[in-house]
Amino acid sequence: MKQGEIVEKVVTYVVTQIVDDADSVQVEIVPDGDDAIVAEVRTAKSDMGRVIGRRGRVARAIRSVASVAGDEEGIAVEVDFLD
Repeated sequence: MKQGEIVEKVVTYVVTQIVDDADSVQVEIVPDGDDAIVAEVRTAKSDMGRVIGRRGRVARAIRSVASVAGDEEGIAVEVDFLD
């Protein structure tokens, strides 16, 4: 199993459940040192606001879930939302 695979699956699942255009969701795992990764999340432009949420609440929740998934793998996780 590659590093960040659990994080990738969890973040992809959560984001696809939130957006209208689930086919446009892309989650890319980028190594960030020995025990850290960055999950880069891309969605359709029309769905980005939905993923970030009011005052960033949804984004914060996604980051929390990703962090817990990273704990399962013993890695630190950062989530970036890119357009």
